[in-house]
Amino acid sequence: MVGLLGAVIFVFAAVYGTFGLEGYSQWSQFISESYATGMPNAVFLQYAYVISGVFLALFGFLASMALAKSKPLKTAFVMFAIFYGLGTMITGYFPCDIGCVTAEGNPSISQIVHQLTGTLTYMIVPFCIASIGFLFQKEKDHQKLAMFSLVAGGIAFSFVVLLFADGDGSLKGLYQRIIEVSILSWVCFVSFHNLKST
Repeated sequence: MVGLLGAVIFVFAAVYGTFGLEGYSQWSQFISESYATGMPNAVFLQYAYVISGVFLALFGFLASMALAKSKPLKTAFVMFAIFYGLGTMITGYFPCDIGCVTAEGNPSISQIVHQLTGTLTYMIVPFCIASIGFLFQKEKDHQKLAMFSLVAGGIAFSFVVLLFADGDGSLKGLYQRIIEVSILSWVCFVSFHNLKST
């Protein structure tokens, strides 16, 4: 249940944060730009992402206890909790500067922390999800979860590669949103799978 709450709050913040932002493009701008320092509703959105991160971290830790029987599976879920759950909390608490630009000017400490955390999150989380799928293939009761995990992890990884290769391109916002949809869809799938299992 906590995973579903985390996903819903994240999506709400991502959608609500763009309302009323003249000229904001879902295609070419990062989600973080909607709650950058000085933006309207920035503080509210920052709290929303921190709360979402708390729920997503709890999801990862609880899933490691409820679903994972082997040590590698537990490790993969815990890593997801740390890098996606805690990562979401950190990027919410430390917003980026206006425009989320790091290559120019003098970025703030908050911008540096935000950028570093976001980069680590996207580098590691798709592998966590794909690893969970690979490990669940060995268990008959979790074949659908295994397949969904492999697909979601693969999609997330593919668009992370595109995002890193074209971080200043006109479609970077779209790439990021596909990554987030892949990850959050997986969280929801695992949550429902766990509810059925129990």
